[in-house]
Amino acid sequence: MQRSTGPVTDRKVRFALVGCGRISANHIAALQTHASRAELVAVCDTNPAALAKAEAESGSPGFASLPELLELSAPDIVALATPSGLHAEQAIMVAESGRHVLTEKPMATRWDDALRMLAAVDDAGVHLFVVLQNRRNATLQLLKRAIDRGRFGRIFMVTINVFWNRPASYYESSSWRGTWALDGGALMNQASHYVDLVNWLIGPVESVYAYTGTLARDIEAEDTGVVALRWKSGALGSLNVTMLTYPKNMEGTITVIGEKGTVRIGGVAVNEIQHWEFAEPDADDEKVEQASYATTSVYGFGHSVYYDNVIDVLTGLAESETDGREGLKSLEVLIAAYRSAREGVRVSLPLER
Repeated sequence: MQRSTGPVTDRKVRFALVGCGRISANHIAALQTHASRAELVAVCDTNPAALAKAEAESGSPGFASLPELLELSAPDIVALATPSGLHAEQAIMVAESGRHVLTEKPMATRWDDALRMLAAVDDAGVHLFVVLQNRRNATLQLLKRAIDRGRFGRIFMVTINVFWNRPASYYESSSWRGTWALDGGALMNQASHYVDLVNWLIGPVESVYAYTGTLARDIEAEDTGVVALRWKSGALGSLNVTMLTYPKNMEGTITVIGEKGTVRIGGVAVNEIQHWEFAEPDADDEKVEQASYATTSVYGFGHSVYYDNVIDVLTGLAESETDGREGLKSLEVLIAAYRSAREGVRVSLPLER
């Protein structure tokens, strides 16, 4: 059933949440911080226990399937926190019902699926949002401004490290984890937000060369990967990812080295500015200390700020900061890396569309 997709101006924006697993609590909590402007009107999961828990936490009615939710509830937008391999078909179903779509990262696990998602939302005239909440970290906002203002001069090298731990029990907890069909591996799943930094901060990538390995975990996809990157600007860099760090998550970091500046943002989830040095001073230098924050969660605290933009878009107050085409940029790097690792070749971008 087609519905009006114009701005919501006379009531709260109505959200539904599909997928009540590991990340769902972040979505529920984020919407609760925006209770004056948004409400969660439905939750959905095929797992009865997970659904019951989400119903209790949110106070929203639960549904056992997406078709049932779309038929019997009235959200303006449906948030997909389901296994990544399900995003495409679910997003298309939501779009065809006339609702906007919000999907967790990555937007899809296959390039063609992502293109189908974009075509579906374009045809339906609805928005597609991709959750890339790390962009809203205060640490990364400062780095983004420094790059945009040219404080680094020419950027020479960028390294991104994601040294986390996912024990065997993590993958054993759900049959879809670590599968090619529904999840992907360390690069596609855990490092997806860091792959997003490759384009958002530094710019378009010229080519990649990757190695991946399943070194310890009993899964289909990789638990470890390294990607060499060359940007169109000429900068060189690397993305190094493993889920085998002993005995726990160690770091999620980015280091940017330029002719007039060097910055390292570290911590377990790019939450600490560990080095900040430029040839010329700037007012932002005074904000470095307060930008860092403590966290034990690799998710950070960006979902609430992310939802703020989504609500602003749906009420006609702003443009989308991370729409489907932004999500496609990081997926393109991921697909190129997997193709490189599989075929043993350097892969140039952009990929054919």
